[in-house]
Formats: sequence, C-alpha cells, structure tokens
Amino acid sequence: MRRPVLPLLVCASIATASLASGGPPPSSSTKAPPPPAAKPALAASKAAPALSASKAAPAPSVALPAAASSAKLAVLPAAKPGAKPPVVAAKGPIANATAKPKAVAMLSGWAPPSYVAMVKKWHVPSGKAPVDAAGRPKLVLSSINGLGRVELSPLGDRGGFAPVDLDRVSHLLRSSDGAEHPIDARLLDIAYALQRHFGAGEIRFLSGYRAPKRLGSNHGYGRAIDLVVPGATDEEVATYARSLGFVGVGIYPTSGFVHLDVRDRSFFWVDRSGPGKPNKTVGILAGDAAAVDAAARKAGAVGLPAAKIGRDVEASLAAHAKALGSAAPPAATEDVADDDDH
Repeated sequence: MRRPVLPLLVCASIATASLASGGPPPSSSTKAPPPPAAKPALAASKAAPALSASKAAPAPSVALPAAASSAKLAVLPAAKPGAKPPVVAAKGPIANATAKPKAVAMLSGWAPPSYVAMVKKWHVPSGKAPVDAAGRPKLVLSSINGLGRVELSPLGDRGGFAPVDLDRVSHLLRSSDGAEHPIDARLLDIAYALQRHFGAGEIRFLSGYRAPKRLGSNHGYGRAIDLVVPGATDEEVATYARSLGFVGVGIYPTSGFVHLDVRDRSFFWVDRSGPGKPNKTVGILAGDAAAVDAAARKAGAVGLPAAKIGRDVEASLAAHAKALGSAAPPAATEDVADDDDH
C-alpha cells in the first residue's frame, strides 16, 4: 500500500523556510519566541542608509503625536564625526529675519542701524541732576548736536527762571545757522517738570528755535523743543507731557524723540517718518486733549494765544501780557502739528 505524499511535501516546505530564515524548524513542542521589541527611530542625522527595495523589511508601526503626524519630516544624510550640522535654509517670513538687514524697523518706520544705535545712546541715563542752594534739582539742558549745556536754578519747585537764565537758554537753543530767539518761559517750566517727574539728570534736546519754514510752526516762535529724557521711553515722556494742558505733544518713534510746544489748545500726534523723510503726521487722542485743557482751565491755567506776525512789537507784547493775565479761554485755532521737525 502506497503512503500519502502530501505530508512529506508540507514538512519539506517548512524545513526549507526554516533554513532560509536561519532558525530551526518549529516543532509542536516548542513555542515560537516573541518578536523583538521595536527600537525607537534613529535621529535624522544618524539614520542608516535605506535598504534596497528587494531586501527592505516592513518597518514597525510607531504612533506619533498628533502634531508630529501631520508634519513632513525631512531626512538628512548621516553626519560625519566632528562635522558641523548642516544649515537648512529657512523659507517664508523667517528667512528675512536671518538675513542681515540694511535698515532696522522702529515701530513701523525705518532708520539706518547707525542712527538706531545713536538714538539708544540719547536715552541712556546720565545720573542725578545737580542741586541748588535750596536743595532743588537744577534744570539741565544739554544739546545732542554739540551746541552746549546749561544748568539753571529754578525760582520755585515748579520752575520759574531769572531773566539772565532765559537769555542763556535763548543762546543754547539757537538755530543751526546761529540765529537766536527768546524762548517761552512756560516751555522751560514744562521741561523742568519732565526732568523732575522722571528723576533725570538732564534734558537732552535736538533742536529749539528754528527759522520757520512756514507760518504757524512753534519752533519759529521759541515755543517748541525736540527732546529726550534719559532713562525714560519717548512714550512715557509723551504720556506725561499730554497731562499738562495747553501743549502740543508729538512722538516720533522712528526718529527717536518727543516734540513739545506750548500753545492755545492742546494737540497730540504721532509721526513715524524717519530722519530726513517727509512727515507722516497722524493726530491722536483728540478727546483727551480737550479734557486736559478743560481741567487746566478750571484750575486757573490759560494757554498762549496763537502766534502772529506783525509790525507793532509793543502792541504784540501788550496783547500777550493781557492774555496771560486773563482766565478767559483764547480763541480757538486750527489744530496742527509742527511738521518741520526734520
């Protein structure tokens, strides 16, 4: 009787598969060992070269976090010992951040890096201000443009300066061509209030009097100054100056200073233009300006009348003195910024 051939063929197939895999053939009495645990994926820089398609084994399934599973992972070639990691060029907005800028952004404006560095130096604190015989801090005005420095002794805690000191200030705040003009006394009182409020050692200024490029600029009447308070930000300075009433306060974030003037009705603005560029004046806080003036008027303050040009100097001085001695509000004029600050 012939034996069946099928069992022998099955056993031979199993033995052949076992020999191909390098292990002994399984038996009914021996359990197969558990599969080895999956090893974590190697780092991209140490990944081994991919196997050929004919010898590739299926990779173990590894669960990735939700964030990582949606990202596309880039595989870099294996790094050589001691070699620096490869630099991957950034794309999109980050690429611009890594490039060397030709200019530096300052609150939506642009200025050369050398100018930005200079502005930072303007704002570096300078220590404490000298005091007078009464122990009050003196008003110290220092020119950023090298025109000099003065120390003025106030007549009281809120300012007030002798005529001889006003003459000294008129010379210090002269225009770049050497022209001089009397500086309004209240402008100095406000500068003194800023210095004391922030505990600064001095007030640094870029310009005071300038021959007016147009009628109405307070620089041309000795009523305006472009300044920096060392140790305080321009925004802090502008915020405090706006609270004083009957003032013009302009902040120039790109150029790095605050414009301050005295006038008949407060007006506040921001100008993000860079140095030497056309002005980009935007009026702000109109409601606050009116409220501050109303509070100052209620306290007995009065704004200066609008500056006018005339031939009769004595009549102008008499009208000025009359306006200062009256508590009645001055006639309203158009709200404008001093747009010749460059």
